Amino acid sequence: MNDIKTIKEIENEIVEDFSLFDDWDGKYEYIIDLGKRLQPLDEKYKTAENIVKGCQSTVWLHAEHKDGRIFYYADSDAIIVKGLISMLIKVLSGQPAEDIISADLEFIDKIGMRSHLAQTRANGLLAMVKQMKNYSIAFKAVNQI
Repeated sequence: MNDIKTIKEIENEIVEDFSLFDDWDGKYEYIIDLGKRLQPLDEKYKTAENIVKGCQSTVWLHAEHKDGRIFYYADSDAIIVKGLISMLIKVLSGQPAEDIISADLEFIDKIGMRSHLAQTRANGLLAMVKQMKNYSIAFKAVNQI
């Protein structure tokens, strides 16, 4: 039995989780909580080449390819951003490269995230998504997965 959820299934769970909150104060608290629960990134991955370009705060993103799937690990010096990357990891980590590359990540708009972020933070969110997809493209090309 395949117990690995699809990107769409995980997105739907996040949308459902966010629907429990009546206002953005609650949603931001939830995002902060997600950031606090993000597994710490090993210090050896906090390098200049792992910094996501285009983010106002510092975001380190590391990816590994195992058994035809891409796994992401990240950290940030900003707690809200840490929560945002935590959501992206929840959705994309452990998925096949092809699924990550083609993911439209509708949950970002469905939960109202893009419209509630400052422009610089929204740009940073897009930069994180782009970097995650770029890792998948690179792994796919190198490993022919």
